Amino acid sequence: MDYRKLYKEKLRSPDQAVLLVKDGDWVDYSQACSYPQALDRALSARSGQLQDVKLRCAISMIPIATVENDPFGSFTFNVWHCSGIDRRYVDQGKAFHIPMLFRHNGSYYSKGYAPVDVAMVTVAPMDENGDFSYGLTNCSQQEILDAAKTVILEVNPNMPVIRGTERDRINIKDVACVVECDAPIPTIQSPVASDLDRKIAENIMPYITDGCTLQIGIGGIPNAIGTLIAESDVKDLGMHTELISDGYLALYKAGKITNTKKKLDNGTGIFSICNGSRELYDFLDRNSAILSAPMRYVNSPAVIRELDDFVSINGCIALDLYGQVSSESSGTRQISGTGGQVDFVTGALEAEHGRAFLTMHSTFTDKAGKVHSRIIPKFTGGDIITTPRTQAPFIVTEYGIASLPGKPTWQRAEELIHIAHPDFREELIKAAEEQKIWRRSNKR
Repeated sequence: MDYRKLYKEKLRSPDQAVLLVKDGDWVDYSQACSYPQALDRALSARSGQLQDVKLRCAISMIPIATVENDPFGSFTFNVWHCSGIDRRYVDQGKAFHIPMLFRHNGSYYSKGYAPVDVAMVTVAPMDENGDFSYGLTNCSQQEILDAAKTVILEVNPNMPVIRGTERDRINIKDVACVVECDAPIPTIQSPVASDLDRKIAENIMPYITDGCTLQIGIGGIPNAIGTLIAESDVKDLGMHTELISDGYLALYKAGKITNTKKKLDNGTGIFSICNGSRELYDFLDRNSAILSAPMRYVNSPAVIRELDDFVSINGCIALDLYGQVSSESSGTRQISGTGGQVDFVTGALEAEHGRAFLTMHSTFTDKAGKVHSRIIPKFTGGDIITTPRTQAPFIVTEYGIASLPGKPTWQRAEELIHIAHPDFREELIKAAEEQKIWRRSNKR
């Protein structure tokens, strides 16, 4: 088959391609770096021509044209997981959050819970076999494209080519049309680790040993952990993570990640989705030592438990004295999403030598300058419970680590108050007494 000829026959301008979208359609942009910039701009120009078009995306890295430029209310934007941009849209009533577990994300498409009339995704340029690599986003990409009635590809030469563990590409035969775009793939700047971040990282370091496999989230604390590991004597680490960020790049460059001790995917680093620097994207391009994989594999507790010596490190926003953890909202305000936290906490707890850590600063300061404890007596403001108390793992602040698995309520309260900021400990003890989860013999 002459794939180049077929490519030319299916090549359209973005304005032509988005004419395939009809009233009432569900349009899927996939997630993060797969967002189709040129197609989104072209679709936004149809505001007023279309009615009730529902858009679906996650982890937006740049402003979404169909949200920013929709004077006639043609589009409804829905997000699986909020970035800072998505959070602003939700705050403004311009977007709606879709609750989910990342390991189940693909099944929402394959089981028909998340219908797709038109899929628009960014891919790498076509190869000699007529295939387009999914690049930086494996995630639920295959399930999205399988569910779509119509597939439009936005071909971008800046998208890295990344090999996957399974269906990691789509062929020109299987798409309605293609458009071309050479805009830079969106990047994010790694947050700078603070002194508190570093202290929290120091508390976790004794649990990171030679040969363990790491899953770390994104932010100042993971960056601090990456720095400490890079400076340490720890060696032969493995990578099995839903999201690869520049923290991992630092570990690869320092020679700390070899993947040689992993019981699964030996010799290979595994990830599902990526956002970070251009340097990271270039590092992943055609790198045979790192493979992408679907979330249903990467985030499966059954897979994670087989990695055995597995360490999961993620962040949270607040928790109460019972061990309930909120990692995605402040009251009813959506901050991010459940994502893969419950997946990795579950998998790490099931692994024979697994350890899961949820990290946070002990306090935060509101806009009025008032300091609040992130460890509270009980949730009453509509906060979304991400990790239930029955699965609460190690909780880490700058004051230490609280080990919650297997602990009764009084012991949980004791351990959590011990890692709370000293200024709030007495009032937390008083609350624990009122809630009847404080022993008379507990040290004050």
